[in-house]
Amino acid sequence: MQDIATRTKARRLALNLTQMGLEERSGVSLGTIKHFERTGKIALESLLKLALALDCLQDFEQVFAVRAAMPQSLDDLLKQPKPRKRGSIT
Repeated sequence: MQDIATRTKARRLALNLTQMGLEERSGVSLGTIKHFERTGKIALESLLKLALALDCLQDFEQVFAVRAAMPQSLDDLLKQPKPRKRGSIT
């Protein structure tokens, strides 16, 4: 978490933005930005707003991306389990 906060701060500084400037661009409160840069803790919604303001939102496209192996043959394709539609453990 702290590594992400450090990289976010570095990006902010590379764009020559103050914390207040980032607040204005993102809509995330100054207190939240300061807390995030100090502790690494932030709500996902606020982190995404910061990423959008810092032109880094595309970096989140691969989070939890489905990585399916390409079947080698029709038999392999037919042997693959059907994708889950819900969990079974409560």
